[in-house]
Amino acid sequence: MTARQFQVTFDCADPRRVALFWCEALGYEVPPPPPGFTDWDAFEKILPPEAQGSRFACVDPSGAGPRLFFQRVPEGKEVKNRVHLDVRVGTGLTGAERLAALETECARLIGVGATRLRLLEADGVSESCIVMQDVEGNEFCLD
Repeated sequence: MTARQFQVTFDCADPRRVALFWCEALGYEVPPPPPGFTDWDAFEKILPPEAQGSRFACVDPSGAGPRLFFQRVPEGKEVKNRVHLDVRVGTGLTGAERLAALETECARLIGVGATRLRLLEADGVSESCIVMQDVEGNEFCLD
């Protein structure tokens, strides 16, 4: 079987807000609007009112990472995610150097709306990571 491309889809209340957070967190970009539109706001205006603001996406500018898609759903988040993203900021680092890299990125993401939940310290099997939430409470880890 050939490997397949995939996107990661987030259910959320405000797709644009969550997408822009993840653009900032991952260095992703908002893709260009469809042909004939100067920006996404112009495109949104042609949609029926109930569809306006219902979806948004962001992409890895290098093309290496998956597309992230955000869709509005009526219900709020109530339980822990069954799937989450690990944002790899400490790869290859250990000890104090790893913790410093994690803490630096944690502070930056708090500045754009993330929430820090807890530090999971190295235990001899796994390295340290920081568990966080995005702007709508979706869990992710700084790893």
